[in-house]
Amino acid sequence: MKARKKKHSWEVRRRAFAIWQELGYFPWHKAEENKRKRRRGDFYRGAFDNIPFLNDDAKRTFVHLLLRPGYMIRDYINGKHSSYLAPLTALIIFYAFFGLVSSLMRPYEQKTNIPFQIDTALEENKDQNKLDKLVEQTVLILREGYVTMHLDQFPEEVDTQAESSLAALESTLRSQGIPLFIGEFLVLWMAIAAATRKRKMSLSACAAISAYILCQFSFFMLFAVLFSFGKSSSIGPLLMLVLLSIDYRQLLGLEWRKTFSLAFRTFILYGVFYGMMYLSGGVIAAIIAWIRL
Repeated sequence: MKARKKKHSWEVRRRAFAIWQELGYFPWHKAEENKRKRRRGDFYRGAFDNIPFLNDDAKRTFVHLLLRPGYMIRDYINGKHSSYLAPLTALIIFYAFFGLVSSLMRPYEQKTNIPFQIDTALEENKDQNKLDKLVEQTVLILREGYVTMHLDQFPEEVDTQAESSLAALESTLRSQGIPLFIGEFLVLWMAIAAATRKRKMSLSACAAISAYILCQFSFFMLFAVLFSFGKSSSIGPLLMLVLLSIDYRQLLGLEWRKTFSLAFRTFILYGVFYGMMYLSGGVIAAIIAWIRL
């Protein structure tokens, strides 16, 4: 009898959780929650509203993105904006928190090797043909661009007051995690828009989906940092694919086979667009190098 009672209790809890996932609240607790809110003292009311990580919207967004991510994104796209942080706000806040924890767990280290280095033998060779000179100039431009975007990590490259100010700005932005998500957000936005084009989703909805998915990834990256004691922040492509599949299933109501197919297509498009972004940067650098010759 006890075992049967336990099984029944677990089944009831599972169904209740499934209902909460679908609706975002327990319908039979609504009146009780309102009553509890009326009893809350004035001393605590609004005390944490101005603290990004502790206000009710941030906590609700965090919990729902962990336990019902696709449903939450669906609710926000359908107009339920008052209950959650806006996508871009959530992205900035959660990545800033991840950047803070990561910087505490993983001490900041200056980089010593700059990418796009030129072979000294090639650089000193004055009898280069035009193609060799074009390659050398392209590599130099790529190196200059990389260093300019990472002056805070290469203090030996800072020579002027303007570069010093830029390095300080980059350090501030990097400490808040902003450079970690800008490129990923744009590429994932394009990948989701391309993968779901047959479902006629607007670019604004795809942008919201991309931002919330990156917030979800940031949570698991944070867990990776904490559980590895700062040794790693990587969650791996397989876990990303699984999370993206769960998001699509809840968001679009698809069966698992179609969900995995759509997630895999998004993953492939993400890699293609990322490669195109780097390739376009190399092409632009080559054009500038050609003009300089």
